[in-house]
Amino acid sequence: MANPGNPTRRRVIQAAGLAPLSALRGSAANSAVSVGLIGAGDRGSLVAGLMSKHSAGRLVALCDRFEERIDKAKTQIPVQNPRVYRDYRGLLQSDVDAVVIATPVYLHPEHFEAAVAAKKHIYIEKPAAVDVAGCKRIMKAADSADRRLNIVFGFQARYGPGYRKAKQLVDAGGIGPIRMAHAHFIKGDVTGDEAPVARPRTDEEKARQWKLWRDTYGDVIVETYCHGIDVLNWFLGGHALKAYGTGGRTIRRDGDNMDHVDVTFTYAGGVHAPLTGSQITPRFFRSATEQFYGAKGVIETNRQYWTHFRGRDDASTETIPGDITADAIGEFIRRIQEGKPENTGVRGAESTLTAIMGRMAIDLKREVTWDEVMTSA
Repeated sequence: MANPGNPTRRRVIQAAGLAPLSALRGSAANSAVSVGLIGAGDRGSLVAGLMSKHSAGRLVALCDRFEERIDKAKTQIPVQNPRVYRDYRGLLQSDVDAVVIATPVYLHPEHFEAAVAAKKHIYIEKPAAVDVAGCKRIMKAADSADRRLNIVFGFQARYGPGYRKAKQLVDAGGIGPIRMAHAHFIKGDVTGDEAPVARPRTDEEKARQWKLWRDTYGDVIVETYCHGIDVLNWFLGGHALKAYGTGGRTIRRDGDNMDHVDVTFTYAGGVHAPLTGSQITPRFFRSATEQFYGAKGVIETNRQYWTHFRGRDDASTETIPGDITADAIGEFIRRIQEGKPENTGVRGAESTLTAIMGRMAIDLKREVTWDEVMTSA
């Protein structure tokens, strides 16, 4: 179910495997890795804080175009006397070993390309971009990156111990061949009371309102539900081949993003994987799981647990403590220290493109294929 004919993916994997263990910045065992944060908003501050608490990563620099965000980040992250930048290019010219990029999605291709050119290790938040052209820029830059660089997209599930155990069981044939899968992401984020907002007229308004608009956010299926889509791609061995779906706005009044989607993806071998996502439940409610149905059993995955259904009244659940974002950023730092880089740039772009395929299917009200997506820009 993988995509062996994808030369870009193959080159990236080969490149990662050829890195000499002694050639990386900060590669001495147990040495601290100096890190700069580009994008000091809530998400960037969370990731940097987890890194400071759970790894040998040492935050030494902060960058954001808005001063109040830098001031707030200083109160949220355990950091002392960081260097401060208002322009990401200044930070990239510094001597930091690595960068965390947590900027608005529409800026990801520009910032990723610059970080690759500066030869920094990169942890970049998902998704790759808001559109196909941006994803292709990410893929090209990742494919050309120095093979000594550790490049990771923030698809945290791949680093969660519960997810990894579930994947190992699937790979070992524990549930038999997967016949169907399902991703489910329900979270109350919209109340319907949000006031409509005029479209941005300046670059500053665009940067401040980026979460409201599809052309800067990517819409909810691309920015948020890409997590479940990435898990589907991972367990099913590659990106989906086509998609068909519906979606819309039931109560949302601000911006132009949808507040619910239902998309069925088709993977190799005719395996169907429906995705259900919604933001319109009560604020207190959240349910985010994936399920994989095999000939001999079922696996359910979640950030806090995983369950193996073996038969009628026969299931085992393992609770997973901790935070999978901490797991992801911790492994990012460890790989730099140990000189064992990975390059997930192409993979991250493919999961984003799968989400974009779902978005296109909703917009066009018909089935959309992977080839159509890839030739659309």
